[in-house]
Amino acid sequence: MGARVAVAGASGYAGGELLRLLAGHPDLELGAVTADSNAGRTIAEVHPHLSGVAALAGRTFDGAADLPTSGCDLAFLALPAGQSSRVAALLPDSIKIVDMGPDFRLADARAWARHYAGDHPGRWTCGLPELPGARERIRVARAVAVPGCYATASILALTPLLAAGLAEPDDLVVVAASGTSGAGRVLRPDLLASEVMGAVSAYQAGGAHRHTPEIEQAIDEAIAREAARHGSGGTASPPARVCFTPVLAPMPRGILATCTARLARRPDTELAEEAATDMLRAALADAYAGEPFACLLPPGRWPSTASVAGSNAVHIQAAADQHAGRAIVVAAIDNLGKGAAGQAIQNANLMLGLSETAGLAACGVAP
Repeated sequence: MGARVAVAGASGYAGGELLRLLAGHPDLELGAVTADSNAGRTIAEVHPHLSGVAALAGRTFDGAADLPTSGCDLAFLALPAGQSSRVAALLPDSIKIVDMGPDFRLADARAWARHYAGDHPGRWTCGLPELPGARERIRVARAVAVPGCYATASILALTPLLAAGLAEPDDLVVVAASGTSGAGRVLRPDLLASEVMGAVSAYQAGGAHRHTPEIEQAIDEAIAREAARHGSGGTASPPARVCFTPVLAPMPRGILATCTARLARRPDTELAEEAATDMLRAALADAYAGEPFACLLPPGRWPSTASVAGSNAVHIQAAADQHAGRAIVVAAIDNLGKGAAGQAIQNANLMLGLSETAGLAACGVAP
């Protein structure tokens, strides 16, 4: 018998994906499963794609008032902003926690106040294993906060180039398209099929999106760790500044993040465009060498959301635009996979001493 896990907030899209992955996990056993307004309904009724799964047969959602954790080793929290901190405060210290919501992602209370209501709950260990040194911190953590889906794609795209000093952190532009499942399962007029199908629309532009400070925080910390590792002195790197525009695309799942940064002013970035592109790709290849879920695509092949659907993978490609003096990095993830449930399980595997890849796929489904 493997480790036993509980799930709070399992009736949403990310929660349903988490249940799907847990049902096929070789080392995790599902304990309590809670929901809010869906308490008492069967899992298969709320998530029809899980019908016939033996591990979930006949299971119903418990009420959201509490999370029964007797005999559990770890709890997943798939809850809206402001709810994870309340649930986490009630859990015994013996239970590890992976939070898929935003409550514990930000260190800066002022950044928290700009995007969320209520008191700043504090910060937990960042649950993005591919960041420098993150895997070791996750393994020993009692509580981990999974980054947001947009933030995950953007951080994985930009961090290697910025940590290597190949691009400037104070002029970052990210335009990222997401599927409609990223907005959750709530009924909203702007998410109706008649409004979304055949349309691509931007929203929350101008620094209003809550993932912006997550991206900046991760980049600043990665640059600082890289500088400390090399004992770099002299002038400190300017803080990261991200201009982020999210875009709603007419697809159910997936994120395609197109990220650009001003190339650093140094001799090796003033090479011919092909050589500069090779240099950017080399930094990404070095950063993600041996990573089970990060795939740098061959030259000339650009990421597609269809290629990562249903997986925990991130596909990345880079190019130098010497005309504009910028580096371009494109990353594709499944927002419900690497952007949420898959990454949550990846973290749980590390925290519980299991194989990091257990229960997760690096390849997508097609067509």
